[in-house]
Amino acid sequence: MVEKAKKDDYELMAKKAEILKAIAHPVRLCILRGLAREGNSNVSNMQTCLDIPQATISQHLAKMKAVGIIKGKHKGTQVIYTLTKSANIQELVKYYLV
Repeated sequence: MVEKAKKDDYELMAKKAEILKAIAHPVRLCILRGLAREGNSNVSNMQTCLDIPQATISQHLAKMKAVGIIKGKHKGTQVIYTLTKSANIQELVKYYLV
């Protein structure tokens, strides 16, 4: 039983490490802070706030979406992004960034 517990613990820590890697970039931290403050946003709004190309923002969003800390919902031709409840990311962002 001890061996299984170690493997489960390692897998959990590996998942948490992936989440931390996904947020460990200044642009991603700015995006997360904006989502925490505003509740949701689209790429055009993020581009205006960050003053970087939409393609760059989309790449950063894809990395965070891949680990499940943000989600996107289609609204017409736009995608509206919000923080998920995964890994208590909202509390983490609010504690450190807001």
